[in-house]
Amino acid sequence: RCPPWRREQKKPVDPERQLMIKVKACQRLIKEAAFYVTELKENEDKLDKMKQEKRDVYDIKYFDDVVGESRMMVPDSQARMKKNVEDLEIFLDSNRSNLNAEGEWMTAASSLLSEQQGVKSS
Repeated sequence: RCPPWRREQKKPVDPERQLMIKVKACQRLIKEAAFYVTELKENEDKLDKMKQEKRDVYDIKYFDDVVGESRMMVPDSQARMKKNVEDLEIFLDSNRSNLNAEGEWMTAASSLLSEQQGVKSS
């Protein structure tokens, strides 16, 4: 016998809802990637200032490790952002007929993708 929770038919997920989730995820990851770039710049400036002030060697070494961690986060966050943007493009290509072309999330997705195309070309 099948357990009761398996007997229930799964409801198809609304494409508009999926689009909303994908757009919000992309927006969040774009902000996150920009934040890590800004954080890296700030940390590098702070490290340079510490070196110029000839602070304690251990403090400089510790903060150098912090900068190294920030450096590692930039490519990781950018890769996750690019993957989600590509997923959004694929989703739009395969579900365009099921989506409201004038809807709020379609407009947001289109502007997000055009912004990302502008970033890629520059």
